[in-house]
Amino acid sequence: MILKAKYIITGDGKTVLKNNAVVLDEYGKIKMVGSLENVSKEFPDEEVKDFGESTILPGLFDMHVHLGYWYSQPDSFNYGEQLIMLYALQHAQAAFERGITSIRDLSSAHGVCKNLKLAAEKGFITIPRLTHTDTGICMTGGHAWEEVEQVDGPWEVRKEIRKQVRDGAEWVKVLTSHRTHTPEFTQEELNAAVDECHRRGIKCAVHAGTNPNIQMCINAGFDTIEHATFMTEDHAKQMAEKGIAWTPTIMAYTLLYDICKENIEKNAGAPVNDPVMQKEMKDYEYFEPAYKAYRDNFKKFYDTGVTVIAGTDMVMYNSPFMPINRELQYMVEYGITPVQAIQTATSNPAKVLGVENERGLIKDGLDADILVVEGNLSEDIKCLNNVKYVMLGGKKVFENGVRYVGTKNMNM
Repeated sequence: MILKAKYIITGDGKTVLKNNAVVLDEYGKIKMVGSLENVSKEFPDEEVKDFGESTILPGLFDMHVHLGYWYSQPDSFNYGEQLIMLYALQHAQAAFERGITSIRDLSSAHGVCKNLKLAAEKGFITIPRLTHTDTGICMTGGHAWEEVEQVDGPWEVRKEIRKQVRDGAEWVKVLTSHRTHTPEFTQEELNAAVDECHRRGIKCAVHAGTNPNIQMCINAGFDTIEHATFMTEDHAKQMAEKGIAWTPTIMAYTLLYDICKENIEKNAGAPVNDPVMQKEMKDYEYFEPAYKAYRDNFKKFYDTGVTVIAGTDMVMYNSPFMPINRELQYMVEYGITPVQAIQTATSNPAKVLGVENERGLIKDGLDADILVVEGNLSEDIKCLNNVKYVMLGGKKVFENGVRYVGTKNMNM
């Protein structure tokens, strides 16, 4: 099959092709990218799917999700293991509607992601390509302690990581700050976490939003820092030098700011129908400076050369799930180009996950994980709001508002 559109964004942060086409082979790979004239001459008998005034680009990555986050549901008492799995499956498949074909889950209930991935490998379900941690790790009473594993001391940290690797974790997630500047894990504990992960050949992400926590995590050498809301330009430069990627999750903190502000102004801070959000309401004074920190500093940090990867971290009840389109819109509003923003959700994440030779670009030989949006995305990032067509490994999984996630319906 040949896919044709007026524009192709390759995902490298700079290249936009016009009036080109993508040839797919029978194995779900990209066989060729070239002008329609050359492609038509070389493959005269291939079916052509013409998307007209649209943009073809790689399927997107969301690098910070929680598929099985059921805690914010008003009837959370109903959520046993089976319902949590179905909840996670529904969210994973909904990702296709956003054009997301790869996700990194950074803490769901124990075993959820491992079994979702196994079910996909067996052909029972169709979901985006999944990379996952097990549950997160915090100190006793640390951030999100009700939802993750609590450990103290470097050897207990190492022991928990060994258990998670044994149980199938592909990454490890550590949490070491909440809404204050007080450090949670000690430097010794953070160093032990990174050393244990790298010694075992896996990567590690860390939740750190405040100082001195951010600097401690840079010193420890984590592979990605999640949020880093109040980092400095010097932090960004250090991360660039050390090869530590940044997942800003702008949308998550901006939405919390907006919701808290609205509830305070309209409802006098009355209780909301979400137990997690009710707790967050107490931290309103944190979210306003957080929103402003992203708004005022994102471009400056981006320009240091730190690797930025897009993630949404959206877990509030009734909030948009995996709103990667809005995350990238914020990046553009705050100073980078649409093509650069697309790179944070395509080739950058692929490199961080070590799969750059498999996906993340519209390039010969890579997986045909492909997204088509209406309009010229290189000029208007809001084109991501109009997803027309999504392929996973050369098979259609979404088209014009309809998901195709069963083995019988995944025809091109």
